[in-house]
Formats: sequence, C-alpha cells, structure tokens
Amino acid sequence: MPYPRRRTRSLVAFTTILIATAAILYAVASPLLGGSSGRNALPSWFLNEEAGTNRVSVIDTLENSFNSIIPGHWNANRMHGSSDMSLDDDTVHGGATDPEPVAVPARAVSRPYRDSAPVAGKVFFDTPDGPRACSGTAVRDPARPGTSNLVWTAGHCVHKGAGGSWFRNIVFVPSYNDQGLAKAAAQRAPLSKIAPFGTWWADGVETSPQWISKGKDNGGPGAAFDFAVLHVRPPADASSLQESLGDAATVRFDVPAVTSISSVTVLGYPAAAPFSGEELFACQGRPSRLSVGTKDEPTMYRTGCTMTSGSSGGGWFSSSADGSFTLVSNTSIGGSNNTWIAGPYLGRQAQDTYTSVSERFSVSDQ
Repeated sequence: MPYPRRRTRSLVAFTTILIATAAILYAVASPLLGGSSGRNALPSWFLNEEAGTNRVSVIDTLENSFNSIIPGHWNANRMHGSSDMSLDDDTVHGGATDPEPVAVPARAVSRPYRDSAPVAGKVFFDTPDGPRACSGTAVRDPARPGTSNLVWTAGHCVHKGAGGSWFRNIVFVPSYNDQGLAKAAAQRAPLSKIAPFGTWWADGVETSPQWISKGKDNGGPGAAFDFAVLHVRPPADASSLQESLGDAATVRFDVPAVTSISSVTVLGYPAAAPFSGEELFACQGRPSRLSVGTKDEPTMYRTGCTMTSGSSGGGWFSSSADGSFTLVSNTSIGGSNNTWIAGPYLGRQAQDTYTSVSERFSVSDQ
C-alpha cells in the first residue's frame, strides 16, 4: 500500500522526568471458536468479508533520560495492580449515528494467545493517579519489513488529552498472561508466565494533535482521532517485536465506508467487572456509524460488545480483498451500560501518525 512522503512537522519534546532517582516515579469461559495451525496462522474467527484531515503533526520522543529501562519497575505485582482506563462515553451523538447496536457477549480467546492472537498484548503506563493498563497490537513497519517494533493503541493510553500531559514509563507486553490464567492464579504466577516475550519499553510515541487538543475522559470530538503508535525497544537478547512474535498486523487506511463492512473482530483485555483484565477476549459483529462531534470529525465505527474498560486500544480487525487480516481501528469509547464500543476511522491523520513514527526510527533501527 502507498505511504505519504515525509512531511515537515513540528517537534514537541516530552517532559523529562527522573530528575534525581526512581523515587519520584508515580506510586503507585470457553475458548473462542477455532484455533490456529501455527504461530503465523490466523485464528479461524477472523472471518472474511467484502472487501481527511490536514496534518498538524505532534511527534514526541521518549528520550533515554525519560523512558530508560528501569529494572523491576514493571514487575508482575505492578502489572496486576494497574487500573483500567475508562471507556464511558456520555456525549450527545448526532450526525450520521445509527441506532444503538445489540450487545454482543465478549468471548474468551483460545489459549495460548501466542498461537491464536499473536499480535495482541497489553500496554502499561504511569499516570499522576498511579499505574494504568490498556490493550495494544503489534503492527508492521513499512520501513522495516519483517522486523517491526511498532505497536498500535489508543491516544488516551499515552496522553491525557485536552489540558493534560503525556503518560510515563510506557511498555508493551505481548501475549500478556499467555495461558489465560484466572486472576488468582495469574497473581501467583512468575513474571515469565505473565510476560512470556518480555517487557518492551517505548522509546517513541505519537498521537494525533486532535486528541491532544480535544480529548476528554468521556469521549467527545477527540475520540474520532483517539489512536497512537509506539516504537518499542527489544528486551535484552531479543530480536525485533515482529520476529519475536512471528507476526505483526497490517494497518489499513483505505477501509471502505462503515456500511460496506460486513464484520469486524475486536480484541482486548477488559478489566472492569465482570472481567479481571487478565484474559484476552474478542467480540465479532457488523459495525455501524457513530458521530461524536461536528461534521469535521470523521464518523466512528461502533459495534455491539460487552467488553469493558481495559480493552481501550485493542485492535479492530477486518479482511482485505486478498483475505488477509488487517487492523482497521482500535477501541476508544463505550456505552456506560457496557453494551457497545466504538473506534476511530483510520484516515489521513492516522496514516500520517503511523508513517511519522516509522520514518523517525527507520535509520536508528538498522
């Protein structure tokens, strides 16, 4: 797929922390249908189906002094104790908004996750209110075919939004709790069981300027641009993220209109009751339209799903004309009654964000 040429962009440096010592850090079912024939194979529940905003770039670099690896910081206890990010949307929906969809019960993904959904994982980060967790997806890098270190998640998993700031100590844990241990068992398990591929620290992140200027805890216009891309560093002795997992998702920016998509599959680690945040779940259904702002904001995708907060940032997957699975959105907001979730349309701004991070690390990763 074509990617835009490099564009001039303004750089906004992340606020540097860790001034003195680490002491100033913030304190803190049944398997899904089918399985996989191998690490690189797609699970059977990725069903086939039928096949513009001006750039105002905001790229932020997690400099070494800011996001240096802190040994032991993201231990198993801290991961288990991370609160989920809110999904609740209480805005008034207008414009091209379809009737609220029927709730689709979330179903447990087949274990081990490294075989059934190798691209999925959890994103952890520190906020002024303590450690938090979201979901994320390993995605391909156009500048590094086969050796990508890029992760897709939601903008509200890296930045507070309007009037806020960047979160800190951001990491990606692919195939988190790979065996799908229940909460009690997961809390007793060693870190190697919870993070089988290690902890991947982010050294670069970008989200949309619209999320930074308009994003709110309850959605609002910023939700239509609620996406982010991370560049992560391999743990010691590890190869690239894509090589380590054996796969990475293709991101698609030429998705047809919502009404032309027959089905999407949504992955995430929901954490609010009745879920624990320890297990990977999926919803599958036909998306409808949701409008959260003025006519200038793209119409979002919405689908019935009972996943709760914690699934934020999780990937939405659809099929391309050749039958391959592609990421077309990420979970952003959901109804307060936990019957639906919605994600942004990945248009020009999303593609620019993705390409910007890819280009920045295209040389340093070689």
